[in-house]
Amino acid sequence: MEEKRRKRAKRILRGEAALMLAVVINSFGVVLMLYSGSGISAISSVPFAFSEVLPALTLGTWTYIFQGLLILSLMLMRRRFVLDYLFSFVVGFVFGAMLDLHGLWVGMLPDDLARRVVYFIVSYLLISFGIALSNRCRLPIIPTDLFPREVSHITGVGSPKVKIAFDVGCLAVTAALTLAFLGYLDGLGLGTILAAFTMGKAVGLMGNWLDRHFHFIATMPAIKKHTLAG
Repeated sequence: MEEKRRKRAKRILRGEAALMLAVVINSFGVVLMLYSGSGISAISSVPFAFSEVLPALTLGTWTYIFQGLLILSLMLMRRRFVLDYLFSFVVGFVFGAMLDLHGLWVGMLPDDLARRVVYFIVSYLLISFGIALSNRCRLPIIPTDLFPREVSHITGVGSPKVKIAFDVGCLAVTAALTLAFLGYLDGLGLGTILAAFTMGKAVGLMGNWLDRHFHFIATMPAIKKHTLAG
């Protein structure tokens, strides 16, 4: 009874609207962080490295190739076919297209040092909020956000810890790729490192705030038995 009262006190937010917002702001945040000169976000660092090493394909294209591999890895971990994971890949495809779309106009923003610092802060907050939002939308989400959440559920390890480990792993792969094929580190900066080691906690804090103020509903159910911890 008490739980129902708490739910009534919260604002209702449609999961479909939450997911659409998360895709838009996360894709914008990734491109803005790269433009800030502080490095690309960890979740997009591996596709970025491949786009630099093999530039015939765009960042967006490499993004949904990478996301497809994440989906395959989750199915192998669960040892079964999960239909909702394919819906997640479709959302990831839209995310990749949005990356390329934002990349067409973000370069027109002023790029002095002070603004670049602001761009990094804004992008960090946008990505953190977008991940927390997508984790609660009750719908299949982009694979780079889905992967840490599902691994947390499968292994029982806390979501913030899994998120940090995933981000650091992405950075290690990016560093190895760019050093091996380009001869220097590319796409990795101080902001990338900072985000990788702290964003899991930021996502958790923003997720707690969302839990206190919003109750999410969706027409199409999310993958069953998820934990919605940030």
